[in-house]
Amino acid sequence: MDIAIPDTVKTWSQFGHPVLMWILLGVAVYSLYLGFQIRRTRTVEDKDVRKDLIKKDFRTRHYQLGSILLAFMITGTVGGMAVTYINNGKLFVGPHLLVGLGMTALIAISAALVPFMQKGNDAARVTHIALNVALLGLFGWQAVTGMDIVQRIISKM
Repeated sequence: MDIAIPDTVKTWSQFGHPVLMWILLGVAVYSLYLGFQIRRTRTVEDKDVRKDLIKKDFRTRHYQLGSILLAFMITGTVGGMAVTYINNGKLFVGPHLLVGLGMTALIAISAALVPFMQKGNDAARVTHIALNVALLGLFGWQAVTGMDIVQRIISKM
């Protein structure tokens, strides 16, 4: 079955993935901040400071934001691949695609560690932090390589 997609939709759909990913990069940085605040709350010695930090409920916000990141990152990855295939009839297998797929696996593994962290498993917590720091570094690299791809798309318009 061949569905005819209007050319304007094909053209402008190419920019949905980059816009979503830039937004998610910002959300990921904020989520990192919340994660550090959770760690600070857990390790602070001063009881008054700790009470003030607990009132800010960093844990819930971090958990909710992480869930949103997981959902939209997977959706954005699949959507970017779908739009590329629709517009070109193929995927371009290269570093941007492969790192993006690897990032999708990293965020899924990181989210899978949450139940273990909730039970106090410090190894899961350290692994979660390490995976997410690596994920954020890769996300920054993806932003740069993604803009190269966007520039190539614009030059062909």
